[in-house]
Amino acid sequence: MRWLTLYARSRQVPASVTALLISTTALWFLTAGDTPGFRMASIALATAVAVMAVGLGGQDLDLDRTAAVRWLPRRAAHVLLIGTLAATALLALQSAGPDLAPTAFVIRDSAGLMGLAALAATAFGAQYAWTLPFAWPTIAFFIPHADSNAFRASTWMLQPPDTPAATWTALTLAVLGTTAYAVAGPRR
Repeated sequence: MRWLTLYARSRQVPASVTALLISTTALWFLTAGDTPGFRMASIALATAVAVMAVGLGGQDLDLDRTAAVRWLPRRAAHVLLIGTLAATALLALQSAGPDLAPTAFVIRDSAGLMGLAALAATAFGAQYAWTLPFAWPTIAFFIPHADSNAFRASTWMLQPPDTPAATWTALTLAVLGTTAYAVAGPRR
């Protein structure tokens, strides 16, 4: 169990979980009087994933690469934990008050955003793992509405949970991101 504690501390998990709880709670309180909607739920999830994604790299990548441990399962578990914690935080707050989004929406979006964070860590480095989960929803807010699968795929985090294009996009991002990060790790 000691390796888990050391791993969590080296990946800034205590600080990330604290930031996750504070940011999700703050966003939930800010929207408590508003009409629930997918936009605020996607913002809450993107924020949760972004604050947790900073731990996708250690303090010293060279030290990580020379460690005599199998990194693939640890990296995959870390990415999956980010998505799970983001979804759990929002669902727990929703159980105490108004719902921002259905459970299927929360799970789909947290999985897709988790994959985006892992892709960003792999492509840009762990310090920039927050960029894609933050940028994609931000850009999606300004995409003009169209009745096409391309629109539904590009705005997947704002679509209803029963939208196949959105679900497949989120699933693809989750699988690609988790696999890329588990195999390659964060960029140096």
